[in-house]
Amino acid sequence: MSHAALERALACAERARRDDQEGDDALLDLARRLRHLAHVVPGDRVLELGCGDGRFARALRRATRGECPLTAASLAPAGDAGSPRPAALPPEVEHLALGELPGPLAGRSFDVVVARGLLEVGDADLLVLAQTLLAPGGQLLLVDPNPWRPLSSGRVPPRADLVELLSELGFVRVAVGFEDLVPGRGAAARHLSTLLEQAPGLRALSRRVVVRAQRPPREARRAAPRMADHEALRGAVSVVVPCRNEEMNIGPLVEALRAQYDPYLHEIILVDDSSSDGTREVMTRLAAEDPRVRPVLREPPNGVGRALADGFRAATGRWVLTLDCDFQHLLPEVRDLFDAAARGRDVVVGSRFSRAAVVRHYPLAKLVANRAFHLLARLLLRCRFRDLTNNMKLARRDVLQRLPMVQPGFAANAETGLLPVLMGFDVEEVPASWVGRGPDMGASSFRLASVGGGYARVLWDLLRARLLGRGPYAAAVARGARGTTSHGPAPLRVEQQEQQAPGARQVAA
Repeated sequence: MSHAALERALACAERARRDDQEGDDALLDLARRLRHLAHVVPGDRVLELGCGDGRFARALRRATRGECPLTAASLAPAGDAGSPRPAALPPEVEHLALGELPGPLAGRSFDVVVARGLLEVGDADLLVLAQTLLAPGGQLLLVDPNPWRPLSSGRVPPRADLVELLSELGFVRVAVGFEDLVPGRGAAARHLSTLLEQAPGLRALSRRVVVRAQRPPREARRAAPRMADHEALRGAVSVVVPCRNEEMNIGPLVEALRAQYDPYLHEIILVDDSSSDGTREVMTRLAAEDPRVRPVLREPPNGVGRALADGFRAATGRWVLTLDCDFQHLLPEVRDLFDAAARGRDVVVGSRFSRAAVVRHYPLAKLVANRAFHLLARLLLRCRFRDLTNNMKLARRDVLQRLPMVQPGFAANAETGLLPVLMGFDVEEVPASWVGRGPDMGASSFRLASVGGGYARVLWDLLRARLLGRGPYAAAVARGARGTTSHGPAPLRVEQQEQQAPGARQVAA
């Protein structure tokens, strides 16, 4: 395709974008998901290539809190649609009427380039242009109606060929995600859609695809800026991280925590659960570099629940943030947890199944089990929530001290999520994404067959505590029901948007 022909094709796509009837709320959901997918942080330079009527650029500005320089480029000639600047664009958004390529974009670079409805143009020149506009490490996000859907009139090459083309052009971390298989914005539609999108045979029926590619290098574009906005949390947060054979991940996680949230950090408690690799050696080195890093070295018996309980007992901050070792890329999203805590919540949970969250490469069997557990828990416990078992939680330390944690394994994540709700604490869910580990992050120790029984026991014991006042959680639930929290019993808010245990020993920094 010639350069002139490419410009004409892009102009057609621009006009189609102006006729888009997608609602503002749906566009905002999409913008938030793209923010999570690209891990956008304040200061990232964002370009929307082909801004149409400007409504999506407006949604991008809202999703990024107005903290990212945003440029919206019209691909059609300035006079093609009557007004050179779309009326919906906020005044803070830079607008460029290109007319020709690259036009006023020549010589500029961006951290994120977003293009909607342009994949069907089907020309490598567009991808080359996008790559020239990306800063090193920048990300390209192509959002389109699914061209590989059965009976679709899409003219793009097969998915494998597109991935190969992007790779040949020099992009790395190329991935195709499928979205919106089930129409609707309700919780049930979102849950079902997320579930089916992970099934290889069904995901091709999705209504939309998001193609993500990165310009080399593979490392982060740049260090994320500090995002500690709340004076009330300064020096108040203990971070508890259970670790087992996480030699590859501990260093990057600690480094990212200090870079992004250093003013909040009271301490970082790394709980080694009898690792057999060099995890303890890395912990010792980190502790020597920063006295706030406090290793807790456990001996068998092992288990995530035991490691979390030991970490909670060792914590001395007013707030406790729990994370998994492989969450370093998701740390920008932790800012939303801190915001909710500053609003007065007792517990904040990162929900992977909110409308604005992104789920990629979630093992299908594990996903089915997760959704079945939450559905059953909602029905039996008569509570409304989406996802309380993620180990991305921020809680007041006195709340965690009241939780009777009896599960030794991964089911402890269900205890720390569900117990505060039944005890009447003020709990809020905020969107948080989940992306499967890359080859540079090692393997997870989670095994569904071995941990499923623990989750069933948690649910059974919670039901006994609520209905019969019996079981290991009964006393805690009863005390909570009498309003022992500082805020009193409150419903869970869903996005509308001591002594040291045996087997653990702390290591002085």
